[in-house]
Amino acid sequence: MKAYYYLAQAQLALRHPNEALSSALTAYDLCLQSNSSSASNISSIILQAKKEKWEVRERERIRRRSELLRELEDDLERKAELEFEELRTRMDLGGLGETEASEEKSEIEFTNARKIQELKSVFAIADPKYMQKREVPDYLIDNISFAIMHDPVITRTGQSYDRATILEHLRRSQTDPLTREPLRREDLRPNLALRQVCADFLEENGWAVDW
Repeated sequence: MKAYYYLAQAQLALRHPNEALSSALTAYDLCLQSNSSSASNISSIILQAKKEKWEVRERERIRRRSELLRELEDDLERKAELEFEELRTRMDLGGLGETEASEEKSEIEFTNARKIQELKSVFAIADPKYMQKREVPDYLIDNISFAIMHDPVITRTGQSYDRATILEHLRRSQTDPLTREPLRREDLRPNLALRQVCADFLEENGWAVDW
């Protein structure tokens, strides 16, 4: 278990979140099998790896978005330059006076700047992450650590906790933290549906690890 735990830490330090997550999950499974008290520490590594995986995807998403925005901005600049060339041609042919040309040039510049600003606004509004309020749903939050869960378990009374934090609590007190009713390790059952919801949420919202 320790070997995988230290390996996961090293892989995170080397910016290899996918490998780190795999190693940390292996360490976590071995930890549960041996009833070790390290579950909470390993759980933190798992969440950190998930966060860094999300950050890699987020940087790539922003890069692609920026490239498209820059390409459209360049198209607008090229269109404005063509209008400037047409304006200069009309002046050279004597079909346009200096005052009129100056006014038309200012109009082209103003219109181009307005279009670029509108384009940037459209990109900002169209980005779901720009509009989304950063908030973690209460049902994904562990009631002991107040952090997002990654391996929730459910008690006989229907209360869910993150496995690492409830096991740590049970080492100190064999009671449910909320109801104060007797609670043993054997009473805990995996909450598979909630676990999937937590995983899906973290997949799209890695920032929630530090929420």
